[in-house]
Amino acid sequence: MNKKYILCVILALLLGTKAFAQKPNIVYILADDLGIGDVSSYNPAGKIQTPNIDQLAKTGVRFTDAHTTSSVCTPTRYSIMTGRYNWRTPLKKGVLHGYDTPLIEANRETIASFLQKQGYTTGIVGKWHLGWNWGNIEAGEKKVDFTSKVQNGPNAKGFGYSFCIPASLDMPPYAYVENGFCTTIPKDTCIGRTGIQLFRAGISAPDFLPEEVLGKFTEKAITFIENSSKKSQPFFLYLPLAAPHTPVLPIGKFVGKSNVSPYGDFVLMVDDVLKQVVETLKKNGVYENTLIVFASDNGFANSADLKAQLTKGHNPSMTYRGLKTDIFEGGHRVPFIVSWGGRFNKGKVSPQLVSTTDFFRTIAELTATQLDDNVAEDSYSFLSEITGRNTTYAKREAVVHHSSNGFFAIRKDNWKLIMCSHSGGNGQPKETSEEAKTLPAIQLYNLLTDSAETQNVYDKHPEIVKELTILLTKYIKDGRSTKGEIQTNEGPKHWPQLTWLTE
Repeated sequence: MNKKYILCVILALLLGTKAFAQKPNIVYILADDLGIGDVSSYNPAGKIQTPNIDQLAKTGVRFTDAHTTSSVCTPTRYSIMTGRYNWRTPLKKGVLHGYDTPLIEANRETIASFLQKQGYTTGIVGKWHLGWNWGNIEAGEKKVDFTSKVQNGPNAKGFGYSFCIPASLDMPPYAYVENGFCTTIPKDTCIGRTGIQLFRAGISAPDFLPEEVLGKFTEKAITFIENSSKKSQPFFLYLPLAAPHTPVLPIGKFVGKSNVSPYGDFVLMVDDVLKQVVETLKKNGVYENTLIVFASDNGFANSADLKAQLTKGHNPSMTYRGLKTDIFEGGHRVPFIVSWGGRFNKGKVSPQLVSTTDFFRTIAELTATQLDDNVAEDSYSFLSEITGRNTTYAKREAVVHHSSNGFFAIRKDNWKLIMCSHSGGNGQPKETSEEAKTLPAIQLYNLLTDSAETQNVYDKHPEIVKELTILLTKYIKDGRSTKGEIQTNEGPKHWPQLTWLTE
């Protein structure tokens, strides 16, 4: 630790300043479809060992009750960027695709634009999946002008540097876009493969090889860290990976390494990305003042061959019910680890309720910055859990969950109220199933005694059902779940999941 930094810390403590003496660098690594049970520090009974993610937990705080705002990826990424629930946008269910237009509103503050104003060098390397404007997109894929600059992408949302793919690794167009321009022009048609290597058919760039994407992201992230470490201002790197989402593509020394499955091997590649990032931070002398966040955008996806994992005794959802797309815990309860150079609360395991929206206000508290009422409307700070310092910021009262098909749940204390009779996604029971038609219209679970969500007790606790329904309705109609002026939601104002209770 350098002497200048130590002196700044001592001075800040003596002066009692609210801000930290030296703004930390920030690296946010977001895995894609990584189940909470895929990380060995969360799942000792699991068969996949993730030593580097586990080491990060030993140097910081591992949250055990952390949730994405949706059980699919685009909505979760929106909420990380904006500190706002995804269902407040026109996207009320599902995800975007590679040719879709921007989901983030033109004038909305993002965590990247916010940090730019705080003097940060900002960069994104990875899967964007929030839409942008391709040239001549109205004419369809074959008429897109891939030589023109992408508009309203990451560089328009606060990132000074960007190296991205437009959507998931199985979604066309298959191309790298660096600072708005394709690194090579897509011209070949990608023929879909089968099984867990399935691709949607579409156009592909000559330099785009799916097996190399994770390595390319790592290479670009390392370069960004190395270049940014030489500058006087702090940096923010957002690293949203495209793995272990399908197509499952382990390569080289990782093939067969997990002794579980190709998916397990791919998870180990994600674990290795974290290792390389930490090593780069240390090599460049900035590790001790870098806040690292590691999370997943939702739970494990059944398309990655759940049966193969279970056959080897490995459950990516651990003891929780459901998978990606579902309203059940396995769809949105994710690994969430925060470490600040190994300086605070090493090895702490926190049961605090956390949402992926909360990153924004945490960083606002870190930089001692007051947010406007129309910024990060659903974000709460968890900084005190990281540093152990007292905070004047309000703690999270409740959290709203959302499934791929647009169904809601709300969680407060130990109680979780689900506003449908089914999974809300692709899991069982499905919305259209005969079973779902015979089940109660709502579900209420006490997660303290029933974390697997097996006993629906809605009829035994009408007062809880009423309380949570009123709270969810308020959160929706107020356009925010934090204190402040009432805000406006975009898109349809009708909420079909609440109609029967709010008429």
